Amino acid sequence: MTVSLAIDFVGPAHAQSTLPAISVEAPTRQSKPSAKPTRQASAPRAAPRRAAAALLQPVAPVPYVVPSRGTVDALTPSYAGGQVANGGQVGLLGNRGVLDTPFNQTTYTRELVENTQARTLADVLVNDPAVASALPRSIGREQPVIRGFLLGNTAVGINGYFGLMGNNTFNLVDAVERVEVIKGLSGLLNGQSPDDSIGGAINYVMKRARNEPIAEVTTSFASRGQGGVHLDVGQRYGEHKEFGIRYNGSYRDGNTEVDNQSLRDQSHALALDYRGERVRVSADVLYNDFRGNGLGGRNTLSPSLTAVPTPPSPTNFWIPTWTGIKGTNTAALFQAEVDVTDWLTIYGGGGFFENSITSTISNPTIVNALGDTTSTPFVNRQNRHNHTEQAGFRATVETGSVLHEVNFNTTLWSGQLDASQSIGTRVTSNIYNPAPVPFQTIPQLDVVKANVSSLNSYGIADTMSVLNKRIQFTMGIRRQEAASDAFNTITGAPTSSYSAGTWSPAYMLVIKPLENVSVYANYIEGLMMGTIVDAGFQNQGQVFPPYKSVQHEMGVKVDWGRFTTTVAAYDISQPAQISIPNSPLPIFSLDGENRNRGVEVNTFGELTPGWRLLGGASFMDARQAKTQNGINDGKRSLGIPQVQVSLGTEWDTPFADGLTLTGRAIHFGEAYADAANRFLVPSWTRFDLGARYTFASPWNGKPITLRFAVENVGNSSYWATSLSDRQIYLGAPRTYLASTTFRF
Repeated sequence: MTVSLAIDFVGPAHAQSTLPAISVEAPTRQSKPSAKPTRQASAPRAAPRRAAAALLQPVAPVPYVVPSRGTVDALTPSYAGGQVANGGQVGLLGNRGVLDTPFNQTTYTRELVENTQARTLADVLVNDPAVASALPRSIGREQPVIRGFLLGNTAVGINGYFGLMGNNTFNLVDAVERVEVIKGLSGLLNGQSPDDSIGGAINYVMKRARNEPIAEVTTSFASRGQGGVHLDVGQRYGEHKEFGIRYNGSYRDGNTEVDNQSLRDQSHALALDYRGERVRVSADVLYNDFRGNGLGGRNTLSPSLTAVPTPPSPTNFWIPTWTGIKGTNTAALFQAEVDVTDWLTIYGGGGFFENSITSTISNPTIVNALGDTTSTPFVNRQNRHNHTEQAGFRATVETGSVLHEVNFNTTLWSGQLDASQSIGTRVTSNIYNPAPVPFQTIPQLDVVKANVSSLNSYGIADTMSVLNKRIQFTMGIRRQEAASDAFNTITGAPTSSYSAGTWSPAYMLVIKPLENVSVYANYIEGLMMGTIVDAGFQNQGQVFPPYKSVQHEMGVKVDWGRFTTTVAAYDISQPAQISIPNSPLPIFSLDGENRNRGVEVNTFGELTPGWRLLGGASFMDARQAKTQNGINDGKRSLGIPQVQVSLGTEWDTPFADGLTLTGRAIHFGEAYADAANRFLVPSWTRFDLGARYTFASPWNGKPITLRFAVENVGNSSYWATSLSDRQIYLGAPRTYLASTTFRF
């Protein structure tokens, strides 16, 4: 069960998220007034509505102005309906509004996270039609898929700093104010991802103390017996409320919606900040402790199968119940930002991440149409030690009629992985009639150094705009340097060493033919760690620089006032490794290619007062090209559907003040589970329904919010695809969610 409590020390508290007590200067010229007034973002809808409207109390703003160049504790405003924000941080380019961003970006708000009762990052991303998941919710890891490319946990940033995550779940959702999602490549914006992810970038914006004191408790329950409590308290101090402190702590424990499975998770997040006239400083300390028993895994289809087996009951669990995961995550981040002049802001910061994970894993292979499985359990232990630093400046300069927004930064990341693995004995089961598997004692070996890596880069970009920013052209370049040393996990001896660098350019254009219409285009690259050619090839020892994937994208965005529609079309080419026949040895080459082309349609906001819509559709043609000996040329890329839909709606009922009804439909088209296109996984559709009710507390007059939802209402049983060859996993069964938020 999860609980949420809110206490107001000086007066009634807002029931929805409010921005930190600062004002943000609009990004306009400094020397002369604009030819036309800048179009203002639609104001967020007050929540809870009607029943709690009288409880909301305005807060006097702090008399400090954050320039448009600022990003530390400077949120873009919420859009109409409150589910998304009107823009977000675009890596190196800083904060940008929706119409000024030359990418397809969606920024989900804390209000959406709370009202959808999201427990993990995947629960938030399910609202985006361009994002899927390559892993089940209960595996102890999260691995989003954006535009057909994997996005590992280390590609999830915290306040714009990447590498503060490990491979396993670091559950911070309860402490997050915003979840920013950029679809597509981002080499210039963020540099190379520590885990070589290229499909996009996800950034957590952590909560900060609000202008008014807050104390909230939310209790929650999820079937079959997962309960918890979440405490959110914060306050500001000082003559102008310069100093802020906020704490978020959550605890969940109990059985999940799947047979023979349980999960315990506790998280703590402490946020400190200072905001002065020209200086802004913040610090975050994060800790997460978790343990899961009987955690699910991916299932491999045996090559001897002729088709994908019919999915079993969605609650079935055929993996040994004594498998699981336990571990801790710790991270800390410090940031500072200084307005040196009216046109120049410098910034910098750094952080570290430490974790210790022990997993007992069993990934079954389905060997026949009867559903029989075989697997060999193993214990995997990993400790990670990451450090990340960043520094740069943002400047706004005019040259004649051209406004220049110049951004420069340098990023440093280093990480060490200590690991060990021990193997058990073979076990069997059946996906339709799971049989108990006798417990095995698998030795847990001490971890030893396995890999040391570093990523260093520096990038610069200049956005040149004219006609009051109706035309904006950005060009930039980043120098990326990567190094990696691998070690034998038994002897500790070095096994390989890699060091190389490359330049990665980008070009972006935004044109606003009308004040509420934006047309954009971009060329940008994504970077992955290169390689050293192994023995067995004629070019043994050749060092390949970081691999470059290339994206061409164009799109249109229309803000109708309180409702926005976006359309994006893209073409992404990713190099692939192939072996070219030659005598006496073949040649290792990167002449292979995977190509993903698609169109995304997104919408968000209020169609009419009280009726909100969020989501859209993604259409993708992902093909293999230039494959080994042309075997799979033209075949569809594995795990990627041609159609993906996620569309949610909320309706504030006119017949009951404070009552909101919600619904969501998710559709995932058919996809192949293998590169040879032998195993076709059928399409599936899931429906979610819910309601929430806000009313005034009889004890203190503050709003109380009750929420109830059912995911997968029809209890549909379906296979979902991974992006690994012949791997699939079972979708989640019908799940009941309930929560109550109290404010004091």
